[in-house]
Amino acid sequence: MPDLHPEPGDTPRRPGQPIPGGLRAAPRHPHADRPAHPIDVVLAGEPGSAGPSAVTRPPVSAAETRYITAARAANTLRGYRSDWNEFAAWCDRERVDALPAAAATISGYLTMLAGAGARVGTMSRRLSAIRFAHRTADRPDPTENARVLAVWEGIRRTHAAPPDQATPLMPPELWDVLDACATTRVWKTPGRAPEPDLGGARDRALLLVGFVAALRRSEISALDATDIRDHANGLVLSIRRSKTNQTGAQDELVVLPRSANPRRCPVTVLRRWTQAAGITDGPLFRPVNKGNRPLARRLSTGAVNDIVQTAVRRAGIQDPDQDHQSEAGDRGGYSAHSLRAGFVTYAHTRGASDRAIAHQTRHRSLSSVGTYVRIHTAWEDNAATQLGL
Repeated sequence: MPDLHPEPGDTPRRPGQPIPGGLRAAPRHPHADRPAHPIDVVLAGEPGSAGPSAVTRPPVSAAETRYITAARAANTLRGYRSDWNEFAAWCDRERVDALPAAAATISGYLTMLAGAGARVGTMSRRLSAIRFAHRTADRPDPTENARVLAVWEGIRRTHAAPPDQATPLMPPELWDVLDACATTRVWKTPGRAPEPDLGGARDRALLLVGFVAALRRSEISALDATDIRDHANGLVLSIRRSKTNQTGAQDELVVLPRSANPRRCPVTVLRRWTQAAGITDGPLFRPVNKGNRPLARRLSTGAVNDIVQTAVRRAGIQDPDQDHQSEAGDRGGYSAHSLRAGFVTYAHTRGASDRAIAHQTRHRSLSSVGTYVRIHTAWEDNAATQLGL
């Protein structure tokens, strides 16, 4: 895909020369400072608006800072900052203001992204970041302008495509992935006896719990040992915050039932990991160092994704979307979300109703459950398979 943020070409645009969307760039100092994200400005107590009439905000207290940063999930704020930096860099190259941004700036930016091959989801995320930045800075929202809305609607009609979904990881492939996880750590150091491989124990627990509990990778990362409760039928996990419960007003509960096969029992596998790692409180899933010892910190969401992808490769499973990935980058294929997608798909093939599936996945809309299984059920009771061609 072409670079979405190209550097100026051999003939850089001059101040006042038209840019995409019809906007004329105003003269600007070539080394003007790129604006920080407004939420950082608020926290720093710096001027809250652009221009010479900027009013300095009073210092923000430590208590206020905690609440301000808690207003959005940490991952969301990181995404907003990243997207804002991309937009601000483009504005800097085009010599237009990022804050406040004119409607023509936004429509020109969207036109550039669409022409460079950006996905609709990427552009939608950038708009959210720009909207959030202006609201945080107490400025009018330029993304609601009629010009921007018209351009955005046209882009969605022209470039919209079905979202790429993770390849479901489910039995029997899941059993192969679990079996390929290391069980014993052998040392080259003379006199050091073999030990249970903690990394392998953690991977098996993460994979099986993520699958049976239908967890998102952020939920896997956020789990603490105190979120686990015993039950006569197995274990109950309390999900304190999720995509559909961002304020944490009430814990969402998912269950881990016991299985007759101890190698495939999420309760047994999870207990083996926590006992071997000596985990009684704090993060449930943690990094394991080269000395086969668990660290005190929790796995990041990126590390959770890496563990799943590494485990699939270790099992020698061919990714059905491998060719697609090589052409289009990180789209589809196996990822941490494959565990959640695998649960939905496998439960459906085993006869579970959408409502029963949503009870575990915590989907608010049953139509969302259907998106996971549509491809796999398209072959069921279909006359096209009975043509005898």
